[in-house]
Amino acid sequence: MNPHQYLSQGLRLGTREAGRRVRLTENIGSLSNFQGETLPPRKPATAAAVADGCIGAEHALVISAVLAKVPGCISPEVKARAEAELAAAASGLNPDDLGKVGDRLLAHLDPDGQESDHVDRQRQRGLTILPQDRQLMSRVRGAMTPELRAKFEVILTAWAAPGMNNPADPESPTGAIDSNHIDADALAGARSRDLRSAAQRTHDALLALCDWVLGHVGLGRPDRIPAELVITVTDQELAAHAGISLTATGTRVPIGELVSLAADAVPHLAVFRNHTSEVLYQGRGARFAAKAQRLALFARDRGCTAPGCDRPFAQTQAHHSPDWITAGGRTDIDALGAACGRHNRAVGTSRGQWETTVLTDGPDTGRMAWRPATGSEPWRLNPTHHAGQAHHLHPPPASRAAPGRRAPPHRAA
Repeated sequence: MNPHQYLSQGLRLGTREAGRRVRLTENIGSLSNFQGETLPPRKPATAAAVADGCIGAEHALVISAVLAKVPGCISPEVKARAEAELAAAASGLNPDDLGKVGDRLLAHLDPDGQESDHVDRQRQRGLTILPQDRQLMSRVRGAMTPELRAKFEVILTAWAAPGMNNPADPESPTGAIDSNHIDADALAGARSRDLRSAAQRTHDALLALCDWVLGHVGLGRPDRIPAELVITVTDQELAAHAGISLTATGTRVPIGELVSLAADAVPHLAVFRNHTSEVLYQGRGARFAAKAQRLALFARDRGCTAPGCDRPFAQTQAHHSPDWITAGGRTDIDALGAACGRHNRAVGTSRGQWETTVLTDGPDTGRMAWRPATGSEPWRLNPTHHAGQAHHLHPPPASRAAPGRRAPPHRAA
């Protein structure tokens, strides 16, 4: 278990707070190398100010964020002096005002923006889709390189033009405005009915582009779940036309939007035993899980089954139960669970690893449970992907490996 896992799961601080503390430690902590030697902090002036109680953790994070924007061509001596000045200024400012001082310092180091080069821009590039809010909307945060912006603007000129790709107008032309199939009169009519803002047209253009990529097999092999739009929903929610469905990538989609989204989809039925999570049966002689089994796993697990892991199903692998070898190596759905690559590799018999089992009784029958490999703690489920369901702790099952011999760890499919 690494420091981030210990903080987020062991101390239950959550992924965001754990990441914040790890970043803080990396910048102001006196860490050791593989030879056992104590290394000086990356930000020595900041570390000293924190140790003296002059500034807090938020000040240190602001200083690190400012220094990350310093152009790479600036000498290490100048960067060290800038860090010392920020640490000194922080003792009399709150974090927000310290950020303003940092902006002025960056303007002094690179007044006309010419010091930044290709390496700096590549270092700062990024695009993050933030978590969905209560209205299921997602904000986007990022920094685009000049190359990406130039290409994106060319696409928007053709796809986000007034009247084009308007989901609220069934007669709106789709695709690029200069396509051969676009009727000039139809476009003129759609343009006159288009009341969208420029931001809304940009959103709808990106939506149309996604439809085009998915419709033209732009994600590679079409028989793999990560290359498809896969959504799970109960038959009761679908019949009532109300509720929330879940995609394999972890996005929540209202049932009303799902109906139009899946108009041309091929449905897949997963059957569970009454009031449990046990899939009735889907077996396979080969070691690797078939696509139908992966779909059944998604319907049951929805994501990584390891406690506290929020990885969506598209980022998981089929994980075999401990008796996979003794059962003849068959890959049956009642002995599989979804696990991300990191937790797949964390299963074993050594200290700090996990052991797993498939529950055989109770309302959680069929679900995969985890516990530390010491075997002294109760089995734990991951409630992250099952909002609204009770979180149960389970005692060890009646049948365990013989004393002195541990069950073999799971194998990844």
